[in-house]
Amino acid sequence: MIPIRVEETGVEPVSVAEMRGYLRLSSDETAEDALIARLIPAARAAVEAVARRLLRPARFRVVLAAWPRLGLLPLPLSPLVAVLRAGRVDAGGTLTAIEPGPIRIGPDPWEAPCLLFGSDLPPLGAVSALVEVSAGCGGEGPPVPEPLVQALRLTVADWFENRGDAGREGAPRLLPPEAAGLAAACRRMRL
Repeated sequence: MIPIRVEETGVEPVSVAEMRGYLRLSSDETAEDALIARLIPAARAAVEAVARRLLRPARFRVVLAAWPRLGLLPLPLSPLVAVLRAGRVDAGGTLTAIEPGPIRIGPDPWEAPCLLFGSDLPPLGAVSALVEVSAGCGGEGPPVPEPLVQALRLTVADWFENRGDAGREGAPRLLPPEAAGLAAACRRMRL
């Protein structure tokens, strides 16, 4: 079961204007704004991958063939913010809403994000269950931790200053060491 990102619902943790100030670009140097605007989400995704945290709020869908046996479903979405809706989906794709009350977020949505399922949910039989959740920092979730914001700024600045300076041909661009250290310090641990 892999959560499917449906929609980004909030804004980036840093704005183009904030990055322009961080890069010390003067107010009349706007030629690079489009590049900065493209670097921000790419750098955010790289920091999210290292930290295993979502830095921007988003909606996700989880599709289940059966309710979890023990009533617990761990999710790789930290922080988990809310259960938005739940329903049963038949073979024709028709969604029948169910009250999401028996489905709730576990006690630690930051370090151990999971959904807890009550025993009073309707049986699925030949249908699937769809659960939609919101996750990520900002918006309704907790604020983005400052070390992760700084890791994002450092990554955008490094990629901005070193564009076209690739190490190996076709190798993905890594986080600069300072940003990687900040992101690793906030990393969600897995067992």
